[in-house]
Amino acid sequence: MRTEARLLIALATPILAAQLAQQALAFVDTVMAGRVSATDLAGVAVGGSIWGPIFLFLYGILLATTPMVAQLYGAGKLAETGPLARRGLVAALPFMLISILLLRNADFIFVRMDVEPQVAFIAAEYLKAISWGMPAMALFFLLRNLSEGLGLVRPSMLIGLASIPVNVAANYIFIYGKLGLPAMGGVGCGWASAISIWFMAGCMLHTIWKLRQYNKTHFFDLEKKSAPGGARQVLKLGLPIGFSLLVEASIFALIALFLAPLGALAVASHQITLNYSSLIFMIPLSLSSAITIRVGHAIGRQRLDRARLVSKTGLSLSSTLALLTAILTLCFAESIASIYTHDRQLIEIAIGLLYLNALYQIPDAFQVGAAAALRGHKDTRVPLFMVVIAYWVIGLPLGYSLALTNFWGTPLGAKGFWISLIVGLSIAALLLGLRLLNVAGKQPAVQN
Repeated sequence: MRTEARLLIALATPILAAQLAQQALAFVDTVMAGRVSATDLAGVAVGGSIWGPIFLFLYGILLATTPMVAQLYGAGKLAETGPLARRGLVAALPFMLISILLLRNADFIFVRMDVEPQVAFIAAEYLKAISWGMPAMALFFLLRNLSEGLGLVRPSMLIGLASIPVNVAANYIFIYGKLGLPAMGGVGCGWASAISIWFMAGCMLHTIWKLRQYNKTHFFDLEKKSAPGGARQVLKLGLPIGFSLLVEASIFALIALFLAPLGALAVASHQITLNYSSLIFMIPLSLSSAITIRVGHAIGRQRLDRARLVSKTGLSLSSTLALLTAILTLCFAESIASIYTHDRQLIEIAIGLLYLNALYQIPDAFQVGAAAALRGHKDTRVPLFMVVIAYWVIGLPLGYSLALTNFWGTPLGAKGFWISLIVGLSIAALLLGLRLLNVAGKQPAVQN
C-alpha cells in the first residue's frame, strides 16, 4: 500500500499544481477587476456565476476520456487512444455550441435576476468575450485528459503555470487599455481569459505534436479511425459526470440565492467559507484524478486486484489528508477569516462556518475519491443518481428547513446550509463507497 500511495502522490502533485494554476486565473481576474471598481468586480463575479456551471458541465463530458484512455493504455492499445480523443471532441461539439449560445445571450438571465444595469452590462459583455475561448477550452481539456490518461501529467502542469503571466499581461492590456486598445474594465477580463485559454490549447497541441511519447497515440493520424461508437461511449460516460458536476455547482449557487434576503453578513460569511473550501478541495480533487488514472490502467491490464488496491489506498490517503486539513482549519479558523476581511462581526460569523467546513472536508474527500475510482471502472450513471439523492433530495431540503424555517427550532441561517452539506456529503460518501465495493467485485469491463 505504501508503494501505491507514493505512486498516487507522484501522479497527483503535478495535477494539483495544474489545478492551482487554473484557480489562479480566476483569482487574477478578481483582483485586477477589483482594482478598477466595485462595479467591475461585481460584473465579473456575476458573469462567473454563469460561466462556472457551463464550464463544469462541458469539462465533465470531456472528463470521460481520461478513464477510457487509461483503460486502453493499460490494455496495451496505445494506438487507439488518439482516435478516441478525436471522437471525444466530436461528441462534445454540440454541447460546446450550445454553451457558446448561452454565454452570448445571457442578458435575459440578468434581467430576471434584477441585476443592477451597469453590473449586468459588464457581466454580459464579459461572457460574450470569454465565449470566444470555448472551442479552445474544449480542445485543451480533451488533450489534457488524453495526456493524463496516459499517465503524463507534467505537460498540463507546466502549461497551466505558463498561462498565469499570459493572463496577467492580457488583463493589464485589456482592462486598462494599453497598446492602443480602449480601456474595457471588467469586460477585459473576459478577453484576457479567452486569450489565455487559446494559449493553453495551442501549447498542449504543440506538445502532443512534438513529444515522441505521444507519437503512438495517432492523434494527428486522421486515417486511423477509432472503434465504432467511440463518440457514443464518451457521451454515455461523460454526460453523467457533467451533470454530477452541475448538480454540485448549482446547489452552492442556490444556497447563495437563499441567503441573500438574510443580509450581507450571511452572504459574505458563506462566500468566505466557500472560497476557502474550493481552494482546499484542490487537494482531494487532484488525488481523485490520479485514482481514476491508476484504476483505469489496472482495469486495462485485467488487474482487478490492483484496481482494488489503488481504490483502497487512494481513499485512505484522501481521508488522511482531509483529516489533516480539517485540523488545520479548526486551529487557524480566525486567521483564515482575517485574510478575507477586517470586519470583526463578519470574522466571528465566518469562524463558525469554517468550523463546520472542517467537518465537511472529510466526507467530501471520501466521496470525490470514491467517484473517481468508479470513473476508473467507467461507472458514472448510477453515481449520478446517488449524488442527486444526496444533494437535492436530502441535502437541499434539509438545509432550507434548518436555515430559513422554524421546523427544527430557531432558523440557523448560513450554518443550517453547511450542516446540511455535511449530511448530504456523508450520505454521498456512504452510497458511493457501497457502489464501489459492488463494482470492484465485478469483471473489469464495467459499462454502466
